[in-house]
Amino acid sequence: MKVLITGKDGQLGKSIYKVIPHSKKENEFIFVGRNELDLSDESNINNYFNSHNFDVIINCAAYTAVDRAESEINLADKINHIAVKQLAVIANNQGVKLIHISTDFIFDGKSDKPYIESDNTNPVNNYGKTKLAGESELIKIMPNNAIIIRTGWVYSEFGNNFVDTMLRLGISRDNLKVINDQIGSPTYASDLAIAIVYIIYSGKFLIDTFPTQIYHYTNLGQCSWYEFAKAIFSCSDISCNVSPIPTEEYPLPAKRPKFAVLNKDKIIKTFNLNIPKWEESLKQCIELIK
Repeated sequence: MKVLITGKDGQLGKSIYKVIPHSKKENEFIFVGRNELDLSDESNINNYFNSHNFDVIINCAAYTAVDRAESEINLADKINHIAVKQLAVIANNQGVKLIHISTDFIFDGKSDKPYIESDNTNPVNNYGKTKLAGESELIKIMPNNAIIIRTGWVYSEFGNNFVDTMLRLGISRDNLKVINDQIGSPTYASDLAIAIVYIIYSGKFLIDTFPTQIYHYTNLGQCSWYEFAKAIFSCSDISCNVSPIPTEEYPLPAKRPKFAVLNKDKIIKTFNLNIPKWEESLKQCIELIK
């Protein structure tokens, strides 16, 4: 089995590379970044797949700059929507299985209980809108042989995430103010990577007519950004005073859903996954960073 992973320089791409067995890294898994496969360029995508064949595509690449997406609407749409549509057409025509990573931001955050896969979507920012458009095209084009995995609050030891930011600020400042009225579930990228690799080798996904499905994956449990920050400092022995503030005191260009907790029952039952609690995985990540 030959597997393509897009977004090799992102947190999830790097985490998949880390968790797969060393013997399979060159023989079965091909990792590409923007230099090899530019998802903002339609002709580049076509040229790449005209000269390369795969059994599975794992699309980890995305435009994830949530606030910049409010102004760079076209670029976000090209990568999160148009390119996903193109990948779906290619995968469908070539008989390739496709796993696409999506986001909790396709929901509006007005629920009072964790979102299940069939709940109504209503994104509140351009990033969420482009990701939802990509989902919709994929489902329309590939009724079989595809999986959409929605996740959120992703962090890792590879930097450029909330954990990295808090560690940096916690060392340089004595006091921090962190939002306390946005609730979600932190996701350690390595845990998601392990789940994806497990899924692609599972008998269920490898059947010829696997019906396309949406699944939710984050670590178990939920917290606010404030509670997440407090846990980060506790795990890393950083003495920084953290004060909770409402979203209104930290305005950003893109609106965020207030409640973005995803229900994981479907993916747990389907693939018999054991998902760790977010506090446990955070400790593992902090130890690696140390």
